[in-house]
Amino acid sequence: MTIAAARPLHRILGLGFGLAMAFGSTVGVGILRQPGIVAAALGDTHLVVLFWVVGGLYALLGAVALAELAAMIPLAGGFYVYARRAFGDRGGFVIGWSDWINNVAALAIVSIAIASFLGALWAPAAAHNQVTALAVLSAFTGLHWVGLRLGRAVTASICVVVGLMLLMLALGCFLATPAPASTATAPAHSAASLPLMSAAMIAVIVMALRAVLQTFDGWYAPIYVAEESADPARTLPRAIIGGALLVAALYLIINMAFIRVLPLPVLAASQLPAAEAARLFLPRGGAEIVTVISLLTMLSVLNATLICAPRILLGLSRDGLGTQRAAAVSASGTPRFALGLSSVIAALLILTGTFEQIIALAVVLFVCIYISTYAALFVLRRREPDLPRPYRAFGFPYSTAVVLLGSVLFLVAAVSADPRSAII
Repeated sequence: MTIAAARPLHRILGLGFGLAMAFGSTVGVGILRQPGIVAAALGDTHLVVLFWVVGGLYALLGAVALAELAAMIPLAGGFYVYARRAFGDRGGFVIGWSDWINNVAALAIVSIAIASFLGALWAPAAAHNQVTALAVLSAFTGLHWVGLRLGRAVTASICVVVGLMLLMLALGCFLATPAPASTATAPAHSAASLPLMSAAMIAVIVMALRAVLQTFDGWYAPIYVAEESADPARTLPRAIIGGALLVAALYLIINMAFIRVLPLPVLAASQLPAAEAARLFLPRGGAEIVTVISLLTMLSVLNATLICAPRILLGLSRDGLGTQRAAAVSASGTPRFALGLSSVIAALLILTGTFEQIIALAVVLFVCIYISTYAALFVLRRREPDLPRPYRAFGFPYSTAVVLLGSVLFLVAAVSADPRSAII
């Protein structure tokens, strides 16, 4: 049963906002940290560049598949919309609530991370970590409570600042003196130092690929505001695919910048390669600049998640799978009850510290969400071939089969890595 909301969402969002959502939801601290992990696992700069290219291509194939679904069914609710259409209310219920829980847990953990970065810059914040996290969460909730237009402006502003600062970091690396050619052997237990196609080599390759793909998670964010797009048939495919390409290009530039100035052993041993690179052209203040960039990326992710989570709850509730109050939209275009409930649950997770177990569960659940989405494209192509498709996935069925198979393999890896959470 579908419950009609008393007031519709506002269709005022364009391509720029869709790209900002994809960028803001994806680009986080991972790109400042993961290059070191990937370098340590692979042990060869050419392999490092290749794996970031592969990660970008994988995200692009996923974006191509999702773009067809988004343009075909431009409704609020995110992945839930496609799962319900393909697998019915039960499938939609599981996927929708899993996605909402995942987003709410992300609100909690990102708020804590923001408080930690603030604490590194301002000591009083470090002394009251939970209070700071709650204050930041409340402040951004308040911004989105005001209305969609303010939320749109905040999203665009943060993304522009983050993008410019990351490009400045990369530019500084390209202008700095390059690292001398390294004659050091590949790090022990890296892919380059292990027997070709051995079990150990395959294990570290899988670890490196997972680290790369984790940093790409988030390119799909425009689907959550599909119903607020002024021209979804044109805008959504461009925002989803364009966002994936934009992030892939940025990640490749940043990694090439790090490789240029950091010898491979230094890059592989670093837990924060961005700080190591910044110190080379900013001997004083380099670490602080990277902390500021990290803080801004986390604010960007928090902002994007506060847009996504309420719209999942709105979609569920409007279709009778949640509380009817969450389907209400304010005159300013905000699903306020859904926003408030999402923030309150996230605040409780911050206060109780229970989000770590939920995040562990969400890792498994979210891979299932990917699987259901790519499977839904196959199901709907077969079951509803005449449904209008403003955009058709390039390379289907092969391109979609690649990401579906990849998601299944990553689910197996996630279950193997954390069987307790998988059982729960």
